[in-house]
Amino acid sequence: MTFEPTPAFAAHLDAQDPLREFRSRFLIPPAPGGGESLYLCGNSLGLQPRAVRAALDQELNTWAELAVDGHFDGPSPWMHYHETLAETEALVVGAKPIEVVVMNNLTTNLHLLLTSFYRPTPTRYKVLMEGGAFPSDQYALETQTKLHGFDPEDAIVELVPRPGEHTLRTEDIEAKIAELGDSLATIIMGGINYYTGQVFDMQAITRAGHAVGAMVGFDLAHAAGNVELHLHDWDVDFACWCTYKYMNSGPGSVGGAFVHERFAHRPDLLRLAGWWGHDADERFKMQKGFKPMAGAAGWQLANGNVLTLAAHRAALALFAEVGGMGPLRRKSEQLTAYLEFLINRLELPASRLEIITPVDPAARGCQLSLLVHQGGRELFDHLTQAGVVGDWREPNVIRLAPVPFYNSFADVQRVGEVLAAWAGQ
Repeated sequence: MTFEPTPAFAAHLDAQDPLREFRSRFLIPPAPGGGESLYLCGNSLGLQPRAVRAALDQELNTWAELAVDGHFDGPSPWMHYHETLAETEALVVGAKPIEVVVMNNLTTNLHLLLTSFYRPTPTRYKVLMEGGAFPSDQYALETQTKLHGFDPEDAIVELVPRPGEHTLRTEDIEAKIAELGDSLATIIMGGINYYTGQVFDMQAITRAGHAVGAMVGFDLAHAAGNVELHLHDWDVDFACWCTYKYMNSGPGSVGGAFVHERFAHRPDLLRLAGWWGHDADERFKMQKGFKPMAGAAGWQLANGNVLTLAAHRAALALFAEVGGMGPLRRKSEQLTAYLEFLINRLELPASRLEIITPVDPAARGCQLSLLVHQGGRELFDHLTQAGVVGDWREPNVIRLAPVPFYNSFADVQRVGEVLAAWAGQ
């Protein structure tokens, strides 16, 4: 498609957009000067679906009217509430319902999964991750290796781009996996790197890891609800994600976890156990002896926070209504390409500003990361004052993420105008 930088062209694209009506299903914050903000920050916090308030009210009413009986009575009995999310959650991440569970938050789930899937020996103890991963992952792996008596500096191997490059090449990842060989216990990488926005080839990484006998998992915080995932078909061992970014379920909302079906009936697999992960048919017998539920549900610790589950269920309903990730991804590729076009037409030298997110649409999601070598903070302030909501990452990156559920091509075109005004100063 040949893009044009005009409001009329953006309006034409919006008129043809089959998902345009979904924008009205979200609450868009106001801009400082009035009107709607240009919200391109779904990579940090997704907008609130309008249906969330009614979903929360329903559970508050159940609590008020039924109290403890709400666990078994009412429109959505709390005892089985989390089970109602499994089918759509699986749709979003490319899994079977038995392979997913909505529980806890991302880092808690990561620790629980590493307990099962990082089982080092004196000779196979290495962990592979991308350098510059989000700090939660760095800290989790640091403490997990210490827990097993290893020095993190020795046990953790970090992948870094080639000199002069910002992103990792798949062939370099595969080569490092082969080099580590039978010393490699576990691979844990972000499905998308939070800083650069690079989507990793999760299928290739999983295949390479399994070839040397390693377990392979992914932190999908920036991937779930953003790009198409096929966790089951890719043969991924485990994964976890948050739901407050591209899944629009509210600040600090509940997390998700995936455990491949081949582990579904492995009660011998070591894990940290809790009452809610115990066989539901025997749970209320209150007896000793942990018997895990089949599938990912067997990693649960405690009953879920119904209010966050309610918000998440309201958000998930939109994914089911839109037909899964395919339609969202098609629009996302166009939106991101349009933003890329508007930035590139500024013709700024790389010494001033460059996009460090991959050019290949298959290697990126919604997000474009702008590395601003000169005047980064001034540009971020300029965007903010003009009603553009993005985010700043030290030392000099601005992340902008047009989300297909609620961003329009007009939004992106207006952001382009704001950037052009800054570039011409």
